[in-house]
Amino acid sequence: MRAREAIELLARLIAVPSPSREEAGTADIIYEWLAERGASPRRTANNVWAVAPGFDPGRMTLLLNSHHDTVRPVASWTRDPHTPAIEDGRLYGLGSNDAGASAVSLLATFMELREKPLAFNLVVAITAEEEVGGEGGMRRFVPELEALGSAALCAIVGEPTGMQPAVAERGLVVLDAVTRGVSGHAARHEGINAIGRAIRDIESLTSAHFPGVSPTLGPVSINITGIQAGIVHNVIPDRCTWMVDVRTTDILSNEATVELLRSTLSPDTTITPRSTRIRASVIQPTHPLVEAAVGIGGKPFVSPTTSDMSLMPFPSLKIGPGDSARSHRADEYILLSEIEEAIPQYINLITSLNRILK
Repeated sequence: MRAREAIELLARLIAVPSPSREEAGTADIIYEWLAERGASPRRTANNVWAVAPGFDPGRMTLLLNSHHDTVRPVASWTRDPHTPAIEDGRLYGLGSNDAGASAVSLLATFMELREKPLAFNLVVAITAEEEVGGEGGMRRFVPELEALGSAALCAIVGEPTGMQPAVAERGLVVLDAVTRGVSGHAARHEGINAIGRAIRDIESLTSAHFPGVSPTLGPVSINITGIQAGIVHNVIPDRCTWMVDVRTTDILSNEATVELLRSTLSPDTTITPRSTRIRASVIQPTHPLVEAAVGIGGKPFVSPTTSDMSLMPFPSLKIGPGDSARSHRADEYILLSEIEEAIPQYINLITSLNRILK
């Protein structure tokens, strides 16, 4: 019954467009679904959440979280992305895999366990703006969660991982760099070429030495992903702009990583981070959530993608139905069997955690 209800809910969510920052319609549906089942939902912006009865601030709180916003459909869809269709055991539709299946499976899990005696508080939150890391999503919700008061917080984050536990993901900082030179006539060998200066500083930045290597995430990775300079062929360019993708780790904060990279550059180049908010996330192998996941046969891995884990200032484990390779692609789908299997697996994980903490 729980799986059937979850699949029906997912079909309703697919039918209502919910691109990031425009999720009011799907938030309405989730709120109504919880209210109809007596879960006393709450809403903060387009974040919908509920607290299981008997909340005790002296106990640990486990958050069940996924998101209901989607990316916008790409042009290569061969079907209407907002018309849910079940064919050959697959439910097609935008957001079905990322991360609707996780969201509805966690909602079903919460309803199954909310009245059960657990050694911790249980909260479910289906949040907004995950795809853009927006202010109205997890950033807006975390203070609400912390305001409840709790001895400790941890989270299960629903994303398509094939129901295997992702224990870490890298952070991300995008840098915009500007290198300045002096313009001049190319034929006269005049000026100072900003491209040459940029090449020098790119080499310095990409060979930067960090104080250590994360045992979980490995080294920081730095890639130059864009460069632009010059106007016409006979003018030495006095400005070169370039873009850097930095995947950070738990060895240094994002801010400290930027400062270290800045120290490698000459005065000719300035770098500006677009944001330092997408932080590396690592949950320790001794954390009860990891122990619970391993105890039921999970194989921990490092996720190549980012999620709202990066915005949670507490330990989190990413696990959910579906395949990350289907995300953000045309004709996105989820297998019905993946939802049917995910709900009992989530219940098993939480029950295992309960045994460890009792």
